[in-house]
Amino acid sequence: MVFKRKVYDKLLEWKEKSGGKSAILLEGARRIGKSTVAEMFAKNEYEDYILLDFAMEDKVVRQNFKENIGDMDIFFRNLFLLKGKSLPERKAVIIMDEVQLFPFARQAVKYLVADGRYDYIETGSLISIKKNVKDILIPSEEYRVKMFPMDFEEFMWAQGDMVTVPAIRDAFQNRKPMGDAIHRRILQHFRTYMAVGGMPQAVAALVEGLNYEEIDFIKRNIVTLYEDDLRKYDEDNREKASVVYKTIPEQLERRSSHFRFSLVDKNARYKNYVDAVSFVAESMIGNECCNVTSPSVSLEAYADRSNFKLYMGDTGLLVTQMMHSGEDTGTDLYKAIIFDKLGINQGMLLENMVAQMLRANGYSLYFHEFWDRLEEEEKGKKYEIDFLIVKKKKICPIEVKSSGYKRHKSFDRFAQKYQLKMEDRFVIYSKDLKYENGITYIPFYMTICL
Repeated sequence: MVFKRKVYDKLLEWKEKSGGKSAILLEGARRIGKSTVAEMFAKNEYEDYILLDFAMEDKVVRQNFKENIGDMDIFFRNLFLLKGKSLPERKAVIIMDEVQLFPFARQAVKYLVADGRYDYIETGSLISIKKNVKDILIPSEEYRVKMFPMDFEEFMWAQGDMVTVPAIRDAFQNRKPMGDAIHRRILQHFRTYMAVGGMPQAVAALVEGLNYEEIDFIKRNIVTLYEDDLRKYDEDNREKASVVYKTIPEQLERRSSHFRFSLVDKNARYKNYVDAVSFVAESMIGNECCNVTSPSVSLEAYADRSNFKLYMGDTGLLVTQMMHSGEDTGTDLYKAIIFDKLGINQGMLLENMVAQMLRANGYSLYFHEFWDRLEEEEKGKKYEIDFLIVKKKKICPIEVKSSGYKRHKSFDRFAQKYQLKMEDRFVIYSKDLKYENGITYIPFYMTICL
């Protein structure tokens, strides 16, 4: 089952604007559909293509890159002989799949693009990890695009619904509520998306009518694949990336979801685990959210990376992790999420979902922790803004409320303390859209509009 993906439009834009002057690299976690969309694009937009899958290509194909890249006539003659087909010039594309497994092919892009006979699409995960860029020259002719799990709109497309999200965007743009009946219907779709997640195999299983236990089995296999990748990294680097990844659900269950290394190991320290955390984030199976010491529009300049949160890259996989570490089993947990009967754990899922949606919209993740004290108070208190984004060169603070949305002391103190020119203040919650006292309240599914 092949789904419509938004990254397809980015591939079209690259093909039109590049004119063969650059290759495109689709970067993302494993099993999010990179290879599928690349091959679908090749079939639809070119007369022909060759797929080089470096997870499977034999030694001879690899040697051709190493030995003959200096003579393109010989290189292509050998490639066509090895693949059993030739390609029409300027009308075909070569896909280099899982290119991180053969970094030399990535380096060769410089010469292949300069040759000009064909277009090139690379796909890969762990692209920026040290061992995958060691001893190679990263080509400047490479246009990089990050790809994420299916977002809420793509999830709705997969079920044949092309009208719901445009209606959501229209309501957000005009600051008009959806209406109770429509809101409840969309919120249930959103909760189903949160439970199943955005991994294409899991979404396909839902569309095909498989039950939640069967869907969870698919997701469990993906989690196991990720854990195997992390263990391989641990073997090479003596780090504990696999343990860091496994503790994410436990980290998020805490009242304060700040990452605590004591949950990894009682003697663990940030300096000893910083590479492991970076690996989880760079592999895009986790989303790192850093504290900023000052709410400036230049957020990265004030990032304190020793104070951070770590979310799962896909909330559906977080649900699977929860199911295998808790008392709920089978369809019970899924039904509890979809019908809003989960209770105490729903806050962590909803916050993870907002983080995932913001990342899919292109935002890096930041939060702000600050102390403040009113004149009549003897001691100051610590407050926190869940997320900060920048829109129109102005700060937009975001609070996520799974319950108790009428209280927002952090927002109030934030506005009083900094006196910033803010584009908007958003509370993301479970009810319909409304505007009140300078705050825009939006339902969880409307995060897609930010």
